[in-house]
Amino acid sequence: MPSAVIKRSVVIDGHKTSVTLEDPFWTGLKEIAQNSNLTLSSLVGQVEATRVDANLSSALRMFVFQHFRREQSANL
Repeated sequence: MPSAVIKRSVVIDGHKTSVTLEDPFWTGLKEIAQNSNLTLSSLVGQVEATRVDANLSSALRMFVFQHFRREQSANL
C-alpha cells in the first residue's frame, strides 16, 4: 500500500528543498496559492519565513489547516 505522505520538491528563493505532505494538504496549499495570486513557491517561502519552531512540512500543514478554519468561520 503506497504511503499517504508524499515527498515533494519546491524551490524557495532559488533553493530546492523537500516537504513531505499528505495529498489533501498539498491540494489545499495549491488552492490557497492560486486564490492568492501567488506561485506555490512564493507561498511556501512566506510560510518558511514566518515559521518558528516547527519543521517546514508541519508548518505548512498548520498554515493550510488555519487558513481553511478561518475561511469556514468567516462563512458562518
